[in-house]
Amino acid sequence: MLFNSFAFLFLFLPLVLAGYQLFRRRGVAWLGICSLIFYAWWDWRFLPLLLLSICANYGAGRAICGLAGQPRDAALWAALALNLCALGWFKYAAFLFGVSTGLALPIGISFFTFTQVAFLVDCWRGKAREPRFAPYLLFVSYFPHLVAGPVLHHAEMMPQFRNGRPLQAEDLAFGLTVFALGLAKKVLVADNLAPMVTPLFAGGVAPQMMDAWIGTLAYSMQLYFDFSGYSDMAIGLSRLFGVRLPENFDSPYKARNISDFWRRWHMTLSRFLRDYLYIPLGGNRGGTWKRWRNLMVTMVLGGAWHGAGWPFIAWGGLHGLFLVLQQRFGGGKEAWWAWPLTFIAVLLAWVPFRAPDIASALQIWSGIAGLNGLGLPHALGGPGLQCIAAGGGAMPLLAAACLSAWFAPNTREMLQRHWTGSLPHAGAVAALLLACVFSMNRPTEFLYFQF
Repeated sequence: MLFNSFAFLFLFLPLVLAGYQLFRRRGVAWLGICSLIFYAWWDWRFLPLLLLSICANYGAGRAICGLAGQPRDAALWAALALNLCALGWFKYAAFLFGVSTGLALPIGISFFTFTQVAFLVDCWRGKAREPRFAPYLLFVSYFPHLVAGPVLHHAEMMPQFRNGRPLQAEDLAFGLTVFALGLAKKVLVADNLAPMVTPLFAGGVAPQMMDAWIGTLAYSMQLYFDFSGYSDMAIGLSRLFGVRLPENFDSPYKARNISDFWRRWHMTLSRFLRDYLYIPLGGNRGGTWKRWRNLMVTMVLGGAWHGAGWPFIAWGGLHGLFLVLQQRFGGGKEAWWAWPLTFIAVLLAWVPFRAPDIASALQIWSGIAGLNGLGLPHALGGPGLQCIAAGGGAMPLLAAACLSAWFAPNTREMLQRHWTGSLPHAGAVAALLLACVFSMNRPTEFLYFQF
């Protein structure tokens, strides 16, 4: 079920809200059941896998909390091994061993696995403990975050899951506003940029310079507004129930170096990689070379987390290299060229992230460098790709998206400055929702669902 589908907007969400208000004395259990239904809507075959993962990790967490010394360590490593083996089998078996599971990738498996890995490590560190099953089930399966994040911490979420809390008018107004803004980013911006993107990354294409730049820039903005839109919708939906999800997106294309970019892009994943991978590897300790090694390992594994394939590993490796170069030559955060250089580096790295294989990425990079010719794209009268011609009408939208991503305040900043909850404000939100609904001919999946 998609947030941008009629079934979700006009059936699932109203029923969940009504049931939560009606059964608020059992609100945690109600939201847990609804979250499982939400997940099963995609493919019921994967629901047992999710439930098995939840039950096994709940039991492992209780065992870790009740043990001490070497048995405690052994319980942690065994639980981590089971989680990583399950993730590896479904996500990486074909890539690593040429073995097919015969099933599609279970949606959200990376997110619910990483969420529970963080929980287990926090139990081992003495920072988490969950004696009741129903809240833990909700913590993992909570439908606003389940399929595309954010990656949650037990300590920041559990105090917010409580029975007896009725729906609040302020939460409903604020949540619907954030949800509407996110829906508009997805439906009105990201989806309409897709025609400029898809054929360029179809494989076997040798784009000319203008084609390559326009198509890659369009993908950068498509991904930006798609993921930003999902993040807003997740925060807005959760706020309807009085639950505040952590921020996951903070104007990353305004970053002035690569470290700054990763503090702004997929913020909860960056936090996970720092706290549960980079620091355990040694972090900044042990000298310059070890620090650079830890950065490279962390980013390569972060790339592999996004997908099983050399293009994702190349993307992660590029960001690791960028971080090493930043540390070697200084951040340059205050220099005038810091922002454009950072954005160009991020844009170039998106090529393997989207390309089907390394050969296709090399062709697009060649086009960006002008090695395939300098001609105008088809949309501007040249012999360029049909994909740019198909998206020619979206050129003004692409320009507006760039200006918004580079210079406009983000959703959080806008609401901090202008939130009133007044009746005219409600009318604007209703108009925005209607515009989105009338544009939803065929709902498209969010780009991050594949991870």
